[in-house]
Amino acid sequence: MDSATRDKMQPALPPGSSCPGPEWPEQERAEQLARGAALKWASGIFYRPEQLARLGQYRSREVQRTCSLEARIKSVVQSYLEGVKTGVRQLAWALEAVQGAREALGQAHGLLWGMAEAAQTLEPLREQVVQHKQLQAMSQLLPRLRAVPAALAHTQTLIDAQRLLEAYVSLRELEQLQEETWAPLGGLELPVFEGLGPLAEALGQAVEAAAGAAGRLAREDPALLVAAMRVAEVDAGRTTSLEQAARDWRQRCLRALQEGLEQIHFGTPLQPGPGALAEWLEALRVALPAELAAAEALVAPCCPPHYNVVRLWAHTLHSGLRRCLQQLLEGPQLEAADAFTLLHWALHVYLGPEMMGSLELGPEADVSDLEPLLTLENIEQLEAIFVAKVQASVAQWLQKALDGDVAEWGREQEPDTDPSGFYHSPMPAIVLQILEENIRVTRMVSESLQRRVHGMALSELSAFLRSFSDALIRFSRDHLRGEATAPHYVPYLLATLNHQSALSSSVSVLQPDWVAPGALAPVEAALDELQRRICRLVLEALLAELQPLFAALPSRRWLSSPELLDDVCERTASFCQDFRHVRDPAVQLLLAEAERTVVLQYLRALMQGRLVCRGADERTQAAERLRHDAAQLRELFLGLVRIWGLEESVQCAPVLLALRELLNLRDPTLLGLEVAGLRQQFPDVSEDHVSALLDLRGDVSREQRLAALSSLQAGPQPSPPAGGRALFSLVPAPAPPLSSCLPSGSCA
Repeated sequence: MDSATRDKMQPALPPGSSCPGPEWPEQERAEQLARGAALKWASGIFYRPEQLARLGQYRSREVQRTCSLEARIKSVVQSYLEGVKTGVRQLAWALEAVQGAREALGQAHGLLWGMAEAAQTLEPLREQVVQHKQLQAMSQLLPRLRAVPAALAHTQTLIDAQRLLEAYVSLRELEQLQEETWAPLGGLELPVFEGLGPLAEALGQAVEAAAGAAGRLAREDPALLVAAMRVAEVDAGRTTSLEQAARDWRQRCLRALQEGLEQIHFGTPLQPGPGALAEWLEALRVALPAELAAAEALVAPCCPPHYNVVRLWAHTLHSGLRRCLQQLLEGPQLEAADAFTLLHWALHVYLGPEMMGSLELGPEADVSDLEPLLTLENIEQLEAIFVAKVQASVAQWLQKALDGDVAEWGREQEPDTDPSGFYHSPMPAIVLQILEENIRVTRMVSESLQRRVHGMALSELSAFLRSFSDALIRFSRDHLRGEATAPHYVPYLLATLNHQSALSSSVSVLQPDWVAPGALAPVEAALDELQRRICRLVLEALLAELQPLFAALPSRRWLSSPELLDDVCERTASFCQDFRHVRDPAVQLLLAEAERTVVLQYLRALMQGRLVCRGADERTQAAERLRHDAAQLRELFLGLVRIWGLEESVQCAPVLLALRELLNLRDPTLLGLEVAGLRQQFPDVSEDHVSALLDLRGDVSREQRLAALSSLQAGPQPSPPAGGRALFSLVPAPAPPLSSCLPSGSCA
């Protein structure tokens, strides 16, 4: 189709309109796409020459298609133009309707403005109508209003006479009259009713005062209490048209019931002073159950059922008591007795069958589900106070007992004895009784307090034992220095050993079943240390008496005469005579340690090198003397054991027999075997000890000495015998002369 034909087929645009092509980018793009598609189609159709013969057919078909499209387009445009014409016509009609409405509104506004002006002219008339209605109402109520002052005075008289029901009826009549005048007068408050508010408050206070004295009124004037409760309940259902706050007399009555009850039992003047806590708690133990019983029997029938008087009473008493105890704990610190009494009372008595757990009280009085009287912090505080106070008291009593016993150590008389002849003092029994009673009494309170006091008791007992030991050291030091010589020094040391034995045998009373097995280990260790210290002091006294006698041993006189050891045995036997006043097993230990001390001193004397045998005869004499001395010492201590009926213990005297064999050996070349045997019996023997013994023989050459000493190093190291204790290691030996030492030998 050529361009001329397209221009003819294109619809004509109205004058003044412009072609929308350039203004519509989408139309232009669509036209370009259409042209491109047409060119592509035409190039494809007429590409071959034989298709040109059919050009006329194609032209006529395209003309028909174009005409059809133009007809459809004309139809659409015609339909669109008809819709636009209809819309324009409807807009014209709407404009006419809006103009009519505007004119009608203007007319209505004018009419309203005229009516407002007319209403303003009627306002004075309206006010006169209102005043007329008020005057009409006042004229009708005037006789009753004139009686209001007299009614107010009469109601006050009824209140003063405690005729609460009548007073409330009169008050309600006055309030109803006030409501009747309030609406007609448009909410205007008449001066005649100004006293009505204070009158209602006076009646409320009277009702509240009656509720606060419910316990007394239930016994003396139950009618007044019932009247007060009825007034509070009736007023709770009151409704009013006046803009007044609710009086809520019911809640005021409940508060008054609680406050009055608390004031009776827990008022400030009634709280206990220092030292009066036990009496106060005992009075509460009697008063509170009686108060609950009276509430159930007397007060509850006078009150509405929904008051739950017994439950209210129980909870009020519980909360008041709890608050009072909290104030008590916040005040000055309690004494130990008061803290203990309060703990026992709060944890056991209060909820027990004597008080709130009594079977005579109903389930309404149950307070077990409420907060406890004492919180965990309160219990912790009271337990800490009790333990601290008791600890100070126990320490003071224990120190007093120790001071009293120490004061007797310097007496001119020997220690007191019991009927069995043993040294005796009441101090151990006093100490354990003080501690055991304090532990036992805490069972009445709680396990936690018992554990605290038990720990405190063990701590104080350990401190007491340390003080006891320190006192013994001072006593011994002052005696030995001559600052305070004790006439019976050793007997009082032995008496303290009996004290230690008594404490050791009875300390088990401080270990209840619930205590861990090792709880007493520190105390037992302290007791063992005290026993060792006492034994050491006693043995030091024995050693002080024996040292001058052992100064002449060994010597030529010792070889020829038993007098030296006879003196030693006599002095030892005399010293040990006081041991009969010591109880077993301490006396058994003491005798064994005394024997050990004598033997050690004997060995020290032998090692000093005071004697060197000049020949075989003297060596034989020395060996025989050792045998005789060993037998004499054995008989001495076995005799003491048998006299007192004690068990025979391991003796230390056999060491002298072993040394005898070393001295009695004829052939010095066999000394190595004898020394090795000595080492097997006494592993702590050293080269210095062996050298000192070889010096005592006086016939050992240098080579024989070296051979004998070398036998100490040969063979396996011997193990100490079971139950054996060191001997030679406690005996100092003189160092050998330098000439006897080789560079490879030991000079220790």
